[in-house]
Amino acid sequence: MTAHHPIAIIGAGLGGLTLARVLHVNGIEAALFELEASPAARGQGGMLDIHEESGQAALRAAGLYEEFRALVHPGGEAMRVLDKDAVVRMEEADDGDGGRPEVDRGHLRDLLLGSLPDSAVRWGAKITGARPLGGGRHEVTLADGSAFTTDLLIGADGAWSRIRPLVSDAVPAYTGISFVEVDLLDADVRHPDSAAVVGGGMLFALGEDKGFLGHRESDGSLHIYTALRAPEEWISTIDFTAEDTSLAKACVLEHFTDWDKSLQALVADADGALIPRRIHALPIGHRWDRVPGVTLLGDAAHLMSPFAGEGANLAMLDGAELAAALAARPGDVEAALAAYEEALFPRSEKTAAESADGLVRCFRQDAPQGLLDLFAGD
Repeated sequence: MTAHHPIAIIGAGLGGLTLARVLHVNGIEAALFELEASPAARGQGGMLDIHEESGQAALRAAGLYEEFRALVHPGGEAMRVLDKDAVVRMEEADDGDGGRPEVDRGHLRDLLLGSLPDSAVRWGAKITGARPLGGGRHEVTLADGSAFTTDLLIGADGAWSRIRPLVSDAVPAYTGISFVEVDLLDADVRHPDSAAVVGGGMLFALGEDKGFLGHRESDGSLHIYTALRAPEEWISTIDFTAEDTSLAKACVLEHFTDWDKSLQALVADADGALIPRRIHALPIGHRWDRVPGVTLLGDAAHLMSPFAGEGANLAMLDGAELAAALAARPGDVEAALAAYEEALFPRSEKTAAESADGLVRCFRQDAPQGLLDLFAGD
């Protein structure tokens, strides 16, 4: 017989886990389905700054705020803005009073996972499709040939959501910016010059159409995002899979030949693989008509570029607010979804517009002046 789950959450990222946790706090259980084979299947990325009005509010709703504070990376809110010549144009220390403390994404995910029953997440569950059955119920199919039905289907499955087509024809579009991510391990000992360039927290080294964004992680490594305005196919012209990374590094750095050597070294001296990533976004103001029994959260609902720093924060807030709406309206899922989406759409539209503006500011002709103006409130 086909299994049935009253509430099914597709995707056990930060948004899906926050939703499940706040539902659990309110005595409502949900089944999560995650593509990854296990919690340790891959690294979870770098540091996140968790904002008071969004990510922190979600953690309070989840009853995990104090545990979160114990994970905060001391000094992580420090920030430096440099130009292509490595001239420091702005520098701020972390005095401990900021509203955006830094935390390792993996540690935050582990906190949320540990707050749920062991059976909550079905790992290695690759969703291949979903179809409406009528009356708000859906059938979801998996790659292993199995299927299940659900009364409430929630797509928390990211940029290329399998659930989004149930409510929207929108697909993410390339923003014109590609990232290449690298790491410098044990930086203070092995890469002291790069450690000094990045500082204790976040680095922005920006020029026209390109730059280096980086941060110090809680394990003492540096995580660097090389950003480049490039054709969508540019990444495909480079072999990022070769064990010898020297050629890939050279292909990236040929776009930075007139940049200061200390900034070039962030890539030239990197340890391990180079990870390419095209930056996509859904249309600003993406929304959909109410479809019975299904909704979206996080990147599935409002994928945007990372230049407002809100992606993970919004996903967590989405999850917390959806759970609160469901808990406040027992027996009336449609009213809960309508209330959730009524707040979701304008909030995500505003932040998506800020992200798009941030991308333009970071890489305009006079960079880093656009970012400096933003921080100055202009």
